[in-house]
Amino acid sequence: MTFYQELQLSSAGSKQLIHKTTTPKEKRRHILIYNFKVYLVMAFCVAVVSLFSKFLEPENSVVGVTVLLAILVLRQADFGIRTTHGLGVIVLLFAILMTGPRLANMLPPLAGFLVHLVCILLLMIFGCHNVIMYNHSTFVLGYLLLTGYDVQGHAYLLRVIGLFVGMLLCMGIFYKNQKNRPYRRTFSDLFREFNLHSARSRWYLKLTFIVSSAMLFINLAGLPRAMWAGIACMSVCLPFTKDCEQRAVPRGLYNIIGCAVFLVLYFLLPESMYPYIGMIGGIGVGYSASYPWQTVFNTFGALSIATTLFGLPYALVLRIGTNIFGAAYTVLCNRLWDKIHVNVTERVSFKQR
Repeated sequence: MTFYQELQLSSAGSKQLIHKTTTPKEKRRHILIYNFKVYLVMAFCVAVVSLFSKFLEPENSVVGVTVLLAILVLRQADFGIRTTHGLGVIVLLFAILMTGPRLANMLPPLAGFLVHLVCILLLMIFGCHNVIMYNHSTFVLGYLLLTGYDVQGHAYLLRVIGLFVGMLLCMGIFYKNQKNRPYRRTFSDLFREFNLHSARSRWYLKLTFIVSSAMLFINLAGLPRAMWAGIACMSVCLPFTKDCEQRAVPRGLYNIIGCAVFLVLYFLLPESMYPYIGMIGGIGVGYSASYPWQTVFNTFGALSIATTLFGLPYALVLRIGTNIFGAAYTVLCNRLWDKIHVNVTERVSFKQR
């Protein structure tokens, strides 16, 4: 395996390669490449986010995060349709990211809930035809981040400009890497194949409703950071109910562990180091091959921002509470959704006899 090929491996793939290697010299080589990759990716992420923050103002750093996530996905993944039609999908995805979060935040909670329903469902239909590629997590996550870190006026204009530039970058990278894909399916097939009898389409609807309604409840309760509940729901709401239940416990438990580790760092490190706790979390994510530990380290960045806004105690309680609520709510909705589907299917089958 070449140096470049090793850089393309995930954390799990790199660790597996290191574990399988028996020659000490080769093992040291793989370890060095793995460490180099983690810090290279981290440096790239910091550079991209910093660049967007510099030109779009710090409150729009989330644009850099959103574009970065899209680039990292689109350099490898496709939409299961012709590449030229995929370029159109990217335009539509970014159009939703530009308009949906701002519109939802301008409206009362119930009207905002309807906006979320439409936008998230379209993100699912456009970006997640091939469930295995898990594209939806990138674009729905970007939508939720932009919703949670909303801006107005001139800052919003800069946000739109930043997303437009990011869209052009994504289109260029996507076309370069995917132009030779021999797909015959077209854009219209994304809608033509949407069918309530399809497990995939029902999952689209289920995830859309769960994420949107969870944020609605948080907003109606007058609590900030509704996006945290939405992200927790999106993370736990996998295509199969059993998988959801297996992921729900780690989502809640390891968020608590992440908050505990963050608390230790917060008291051990000098105040001048607080801005770098999020970066420490990013490095930790790079070394994490499993979902639970990624959850732990993802907590750092979220809490680094929240503590400056709400204070440490409230930020910790809010983080734990929204994630436990999101995980539990997703499991409950999944069970109810499946029961309703079974009952409706049985009634339809009975009437057709």
